[in-house]
Amino acid sequence: MIATYVPWLLSAITIWMTLLAGNKHPKAWLIGLGNQALWLLWICVVGAWGLLPMNIALWVVYGRNHWKWSQP
Repeated sequence: MIATYVPWLLSAITIWMTLLAGNKHPKAWLIGLGNQALWLLWICVVGAWGLLPMNIALWVVYGRNHWKWSQP
């Protein structure tokens, strides 16, 4: 059940976060980072190791973007 339904929820959060980022919402990248933590948990639980490189890359990108957007 988790392997079937959780990716739908995580995908919805990813889309929502992307829309927030497009609207320059200040918390968009933090939501993205939290979502990547959930993706990582799902990757480990179901053994979807092929998604791990993308997850790592998005941690870096979202963290960088949050840092850049937080600067005056």
